[in-house]
Amino acid sequence: MNIDSILAKALEGGRVSLEEGAVLYREAELAELGFVADELNFQKNPESRTRATFLVDRNINYTNYCYTLCKFCAFYRLPGDKKEGYVRTNEEIFQKIEELVAIGGTQVLLQGGHNPDLGIEYYEALTREVKARFPQVHIHSFSASEVCHIAKVSGLSIRDVLLRLKAAGLNSLPGGGAEILVDRVRQIVSPLKTKVYEYFEVHRTAHEVGLKSTGTMVYGLGETLEERMMHFDGYRRLQDETGGFRAFIPWSFESESTKMRMPRRTGSEYLRMIALSRIMLDNIQHLQAGWVTEGPKLSQIALSFGADDFGGILMEENVVSATKAAGLYSGVTKEEAIRLIAETGKIPTQRNTHYEIVRVFFPEPAAVLV
Repeated sequence: MNIDSILAKALEGGRVSLEEGAVLYREAELAELGFVADELNFQKNPESRTRATFLVDRNINYTNYCYTLCKFCAFYRLPGDKKEGYVRTNEEIFQKIEELVAIGGTQVLLQGGHNPDLGIEYYEALTREVKARFPQVHIHSFSASEVCHIAKVSGLSIRDVLLRLKAAGLNSLPGGGAEILVDRVRQIVSPLKTKVYEYFEVHRTAHEVGLKSTGTMVYGLGETLEERMMHFDGYRRLQDETGGFRAFIPWSFESESTKMRMPRRTGSEYLRMIALSRIMLDNIQHLQAGWVTEGPKLSQIALSFGADDFGGILMEENVVSATKAAGLYSGVTKEEAIRLIAETGKIPTQRNTHYEIVRVFFPEPAAVLV
């Protein structure tokens, strides 16, 4: 397969096959991949030539009890762990959302382990009260694996769980729990977690009942390059059916403090993956950079490798941070996100979950790198 012809097909709107995607990853020059991915981004998001968006949001982990025992996770504690296990009180959760609102935040992501003591009534009550107290905040919460857990514990169908949560105030679903959407890999790293068909069943059903969602990838779990392409293809095939995915976010696996010791991924690999995400996912509009695992500098470069969005500032990110890896970036404030975007020469633009503009921050000329 000829690299130039594959890239030309992508630029003309043609769909790159799994085999062609693997060839691009292995053989295309990094700068060439970045150029094409950036051009595809401009086709979908013309305004990103001059601006990059970001979200002011907060992750709140309501419980770290979990029975799924994923080998890649350093966050969970077994049910019954009295020393380090917890279930946050509602008041603790409300206080954290108040802090988010105080800095102009618009989205909360409630996520937690698969706690066998929590059924649909807990999630309904929490969602309903969050929406009642903070009607202006978008509740982007509960991953596919959490939804499957709720259904199992509560004896309900996936559709019933989603309908009840939507009625309580849930606005959309995150893409968490995807890791690598190939059952061979999942059987090795998380055999008790959702299978590929279950993950996509949750998102398909969410889209059918009127809930948008996002997609994710955690690469570096021992998968092959071809399996990464299969992951992309699963998302774009469902997007062909439903159009329900707003955005995609890839990031690398950090194995420190987990039961899996894997080599740390490189920056050039991340840039290849962010570019391939834009090229392969031809029907998903938005692509987010991943500063938590990749750091702010790579995230800045990602904004010229196909990403149009810096992502959320993720106040109090705990799941990836639980690895305590030295290479992780400790956190980004709203002010730092504005500075990092301005340094790329683009206009920092705060958005909400719907990618509607909340505020534009025009930087001082001196803030722009030359």
